[in-house]
Amino acid sequence: REVTTLVAERISAITGIPVENGEYPQILRYVERQEYVTHHDYIPEHLKLPIGPRLYTFFVYLSDVEQGGETYFPHITKNGVKVKPKKGKAVLWPSVLDSNAFQIDRRTRHAALPVIKGEKIAMNIWLH
Repeated sequence: REVTTLVAERISAITGIPVENGEYPQILRYVERQEYVTHHDYIPEHLKLPIGPRLYTFFVYLSDVEQGGETYFPHITKNGVKVKPKKGKAVLWPSVLDSNAFQIDRRTRHAALPVIKGEKIAMNIWLH
C-alpha cells in the first residue's frame, strides 16, 4: 500500500476521524530564514461546504532542525508554547471549539518560526 494511505489510516486510528475526512497531505520545506507568520487553519468559507470546517490539524515533523523552526502557539498559555521540530514527532491541534464544531478556537493561531540553522521538512493533514 502507498505510504500516504498508511499515514492516513494511522491518523484516523489516532483521532477517530474517518480517512475520507482528511484533506490531501501537504509537504512543507523551510530553509534558513524562512518562516510562516501567525495564522489560523480555520477557513470560514468551509462552513458552506458539505464536509464542513477543518476540525483538526495533524502536523508531523519529517526532519530535525539544528536551530529554530519551532511551531509557536502564542495564545495557548501566557507566554505561548513552542514545539521544537524533531523527526517523527507529531502535533495535533483543534481549529474549532469542543463545544461548537462550527466556531473557531482562537487559541490555536500559530506560526512557523524562522529556521536559523538547517532545514525543516514537515507534513500537515487537515481533518474535517
